[in-house]
Amino acid sequence: MHRLDPRCKLLALLMFIVAIFMVNKLLLLIPFFLLAVLLHAGSRIPFRFMVRGLKPIIYIIALTLFLHVFFTRGGRVLFRYGPVTIESVGVEMGLFTVFRLILLILFTMLVTLTTTPLALTGGMEYFLRPLKYLKIPVAEIAMILTIALRFIPVLMEESERIIRAQTARGANFKEGHILKRIRFLVPVMIPLFVSAFRRADELAVAMEARCYRVGGTRSSLHEQNFGRNDYVVIVMSALVVAVTVSSRMPAFWS
Repeated sequence: MHRLDPRCKLLALLMFIVAIFMVNKLLLLIPFFLLAVLLHAGSRIPFRFMVRGLKPIIYIIALTLFLHVFFTRGGRVLFRYGPVTIESVGVEMGLFTVFRLILLILFTMLVTLTTTPLALTGGMEYFLRPLKYLKIPVAEIAMILTIALRFIPVLMEESERIIRAQTARGANFKEGHILKRIRFLVPVMIPLFVSAFRRADELAVAMEARCYRVGGTRSSLHEQNFGRNDYVVIVMSALVVAVTVSSRMPAFWS
């Protein structure tokens, strides 16, 4: 996974997303889940990174499951207490939607955790090249994405430092109602924004000092080249999409 071309991984990710959205039964998602687990194991990514990647969407997963279980009707009645009713179709649809969401996150994590931000934005710039004919500044958009991706860990580290400093001054971010917690975040957000603007200003000065100009012609230090493994991955991904699409078209086999 780590040695594959970023364009290959982005293309394969796009095809897997299409295939996952084409699947309409819960059991048919199991092969995709097993494939995601095998790829994660082969990429030697620590298990804690997978869990950490799913944490931000745990509330979305819980809300999705809750809405489907309690508000989708159909099938057998599994539980009834007063006005609350849980039916089999709601449970099935909830699990199916949650399972599909987790698969999308797992495959996306495979690409982002095995590709450097610079290579990832280089691959995105390659696919956005046709937009140059529409006078869209593709290179500048890729540069913005690169800087944004690079700044994410820096800002996270900065926010943790500010939170520790505010905690040392007596602030408590873990107790109290939601409005009180939001009020405590104000002393964190203001210095964080100030720090972000200061870093952005320093970066702009450094780029100008290195003769960076908007719209200029640029070359790459590391040229991207497709290898045999890249072609194998693309063909296999295309086969997965073809099998998934054909399974939705019974007339295709007749």
